[in-house]
Amino acid sequence: MELSRRTALAAIPVAALWTLSRTLHAEAAVSVRSSPPSESREAPQEALLRNTVAVFAGTAESNARPEVAPKLASLLATARARLTAMDGAGPEEIFEGIPLGTSDPNLSTSYQYLYEIALATCLPGTDASGLHGNATVRRRVVDGLARLHDDWFGDQSKGYYGNWFHWEIGIPAHATKTLALLRDELAAHRPDLTATYVTSMDAYLRNGKDGDVDLDSRFHTGANLADITTNRILQGALLGDGTRITKALADQLTVFATIDPYRPRHGVTDGFYADGSFVQHGSVAYTGSYGKGLLTRIVQTVKILDGTGYVPDDSLVGVVQGWVADGFAPLIFEGWMMEIVKGRAVSRTGTGYADVTAVVEAVVDLSAHTPGSGAEALEGYVKHLRQTSKAGLDPVAFVSPVSIARYADILSSAAPARDLVPTAAHAAYNAMDRTVHRRPGYAFALARSSARVSMYEYMSGENLMPWFQGTGAHYLYLSGADQRQAYGVDYFTAVPPHRLAGVTAPTETRRTVPELYGTLWYDNPERGFTSSSESQNAYVYFPRATQAFSGGARLGPYGAAGLVQSDDAAYAAQQAGTLPEDFVAYRAAAATRSWFMFDDEILVLSAGVTGLAGRAVTTTVDSRIADPSSPVVVTGGLRDGSPWRSTGNAPPAWLRYADEGQRTSVGYVFLSGPSPVVALDTVTRSRRLVRLANADTAVTKQLFTLSYEQAAGARPASMAHALVPNASERQLASYAHGPLSVLSNTDRLQAAAHTPLGITAANAFTPGTHRVGRLSIDGPASVMLRRTAEGTYTVAVSDPTTTRRTVSLTLHGRPLRRVSADAGVRVRHVPGGTRLDVTTHRAYGRSFTATLAQRT
Repeated sequence: MELSRRTALAAIPVAALWTLSRTLHAEAAVSVRSSPPSESREAPQEALLRNTVAVFAGTAESNARPEVAPKLASLLATARARLTAMDGAGPEEIFEGIPLGTSDPNLSTSYQYLYEIALATCLPGTDASGLHGNATVRRRVVDGLARLHDDWFGDQSKGYYGNWFHWEIGIPAHATKTLALLRDELAAHRPDLTATYVTSMDAYLRNGKDGDVDLDSRFHTGANLADITTNRILQGALLGDGTRITKALADQLTVFATIDPYRPRHGVTDGFYADGSFVQHGSVAYTGSYGKGLLTRIVQTVKILDGTGYVPDDSLVGVVQGWVADGFAPLIFEGWMMEIVKGRAVSRTGTGYADVTAVVEAVVDLSAHTPGSGAEALEGYVKHLRQTSKAGLDPVAFVSPVSIARYADILSSAAPARDLVPTAAHAAYNAMDRTVHRRPGYAFALARSSARVSMYEYMSGENLMPWFQGTGAHYLYLSGADQRQAYGVDYFTAVPPHRLAGVTAPTETRRTVPELYGTLWYDNPERGFTSSSESQNAYVYFPRATQAFSGGARLGPYGAAGLVQSDDAAYAAQQAGTLPEDFVAYRAAAATRSWFMFDDEILVLSAGVTGLAGRAVTTTVDSRIADPSSPVVVTGGLRDGSPWRSTGNAPPAWLRYADEGQRTSVGYVFLSGPSPVVALDTVTRSRRLVRLANADTAVTKQLFTLSYEQAAGARPASMAHALVPNASERQLASYAHGPLSVLSNTDRLQAAAHTPLGITAANAFTPGTHRVGRLSIDGPASVMLRRTAEGTYTVAVSDPTTTRRTVSLTLHGRPLRRVSADAGVRVRHVPGGTRLDVTTHRAYGRSFTATLAQRT
């Protein structure tokens, strides 16, 4: 069975989700006016709490499994370490080395440690540990909770310093789970403490309304909303308050609805879009971090509600299946989460393999709530990820012991290992300006930006040098490689920010936010700049670009993408005089760029490339890192067929980078433009350069860069090259005779043809009529045309600006008849050819296709 989010959502229209949410809200309102919960409502609340304990502590059955033993050992060891730290605590500490009073991260960590101790006392099957059921240890946790509240949390006038997340989400999550685990102990010794905590947690929900969720708040969206509402569901169960549970569920249901960017509910643009994109913070592509957190929390909610009757049926599970199939699976290559959807998390030391471990646990749990062939597809995907990951996907990192037991059952099942994504596939995530192109042997991931999507994300001392991550940066993942050696935090540490693979950037020195302002943000309350203000978001943390053209067309497994590079919103506002004088913003370079993605090649065109303001500019063809001891070889050939030499002056026709230690290679074919510059150096840099919280660990890597260098003041340039993953030298030499042709490379029109595939692809960037081959394109658009040997034509069209009501094109020559077409595509005969008028109004960049044939 092929899982499809679009199919799932067709069965659950957005209107139906909102109707269900409103129904639950109405039930909650009626409950508020009625008497306290009856005895009949206590049973589902008890079931909810039992389910919760089972999720985090496991069951007697799961914990008896040998596969779960390492997880239990890890939980017990962590708890013992926390108890030792508790023993050594000073007067202003609950745990040694974690002083309280001015640090919100330390306060949150103290709650986390108490939860970890409490969890160890609730693990079935660990009687010999000395911690299971230990009344003395549990009492210490209860006393710790009471002291934290009395001395550092309960006083509202002293709290809520630092990051809002700790007060509204982080601390309540740890505290609520601890209260659930130790509810019997609390009933015996501090029966008032749970209600006291819930009252305080409500008071700290300052971005909410009257101590509850506010769906109109920009803070209560997407993954954050799922976290807050899950906490409130558990708090309702602890208090025996069915109204609270029902209201929280009603609020959480809103995250299931597909975002309509033209008619956002409560103004929210955070969540999943029709094309599988996931956005958080209003404009950041974030599937691999916040999206992953949302998936985890929603699946956990499904588990804790199982059998309680709070959600009327299991239909919502189908929506989450769709998230996995369309939103996550294309972004995971051989067990690695791609960098293009991780925001500031790219600077963290955790790996893409660890990111996927959390996704695997969610899929394992989801399969238990999925019937028939859908469950088999999810189980097959779990096995596929396990078999292809170079890290092995250690289940000790799972949250739930029950999930580990089910994971072991899946691995031993008869379900065949199978990816949810075909080996040849193209995903156009135009709602978040991302593209993923996959073939046997590689995956190509591209990050763009626009007036809709942020150019980068910096925050809280993370991702200190992000400036060019959304201006055409690409990541070429090669099959069979350990991606930790190619990407992850070490890639961003070793590669200078202006030389990230694929980007066009000015050659200049830039300073990080902490270097500029001496704090983790720009602080100017009088002008509206505080740590989490809207101005901070718009101009410091995740500014958007200032142009509209970013997107492309998808034709089956092939794709085109285009980008008009622009300044970010901060520089534009500074030039307009609307920012304070001491605010520092940087100007971008200018370029018009296209990527045409075929089977063996990714063809890249750049035009109008200039540094502006008299600056030099670098356009990086590729940057790759390797272990310092790995045998890396760079070879090439000239246009006359003779070998390229690094000391020579003749421009290469092709080059080949090979990391023989990883058994990987990438070829580069140069079709036009200045001679590229090749560099292979060994660099050593600290991981702290990209994130303040990283350990000061020195990273030594071989750094290969291949780039076009333009001097300051040089005329705008154009260039064309192709990336050829896994290419041999013989294959690269053959490109002198095709199959690629550049048909146009200007800042008005970029177009190319792949003769053996019969594909012509074009990005038109400006108003007016653009002619390329048999095609005439009216105004800005992205178009792909494929002709088969049988004489059939397939056309794909999109509006990368998302602003046009209609895109029109004409296919010149003998008139063609319509075989099939998407809704919104009109085909008609005109003098000299066949015209397609495509209604792109409110399509948000998606592709429309039509198949035409010669008239018989």
